[in-house]
Amino acid sequence: MSGPEGAPTEFWALLGAEERAGLRAAGTVRRWARREILFHEGAVSDLVLVVLSGRIKVSSHTAGGTEAVLAVRGPGTLVGELGVIDGGPRSATVQALDDLTGLTLAPDRFEAYLERWPRVSLLLLRTVASRLRDADRKRVEFGALDAGRRVASRLVELAEKFGRTTGGEVRLDLPVSQDELASWTGVSRAAVNKALSVLRTRGWISTGRMSITLHDVPALRAYAEDA
Repeated sequence: MSGPEGAPTEFWALLGAEERAGLRAAGTVRRWARREILFHEGAVSDLVLVVLSGRIKVSSHTAGGTEAVLAVRGPGTLVGELGVIDGGPRSATVQALDDLTGLTLAPDRFEAYLERWPRVSLLLLRTVASRLRDADRKRVEFGALDAGRRVASRLVELAEKFGRTTGGEVRLDLPVSQDELASWTGVSRAAVNKALSVLRTRGWISTGRMSITLHDVPALRAYAEDA
């Protein structure tokens, strides 16, 4: 079984070859269909998961029952570690956005793995810290940026994680719907549609069915960062 590619800051990418082999030996490979729920917010934390292939959506629900998308993640991501750390229930719902393959470990096996490979505990801490920084950055965005700049920021983030570069352009096969993109940016679907229209008019993107091509990523990034 080959490992996931993973972004440089994702858990799997931080592991050495022997640490990866040890994790494989301790775990079991499972598969989920597209849009299947891996686990629900508030449920008992009964497994830790490393995404091997596919993408996931991490979300929570407000008191009014609406969904708040927290993150979209891909191969190499570690999921469910907080329940092992603090013994609490799931802090979010995780759903497969594609057909998904993951390496799963029961909490006791994951704890035994960390005891066997103590350096990984530091890497786990680094992963959690990276997510906290990302959450803090998004909270600042929500207070400082308008809807158009938030949408541009999310498109750049998705392109960096999942985009395919061809001839200086980046094609993004969208793993999320416009409703989910609206939830992720904290705006309405109408505001997302308006933002995409503005970005198209400026020549920075073009849109297709479940795909967006980014023609000028530096311009999008500069626009997103211009508060």
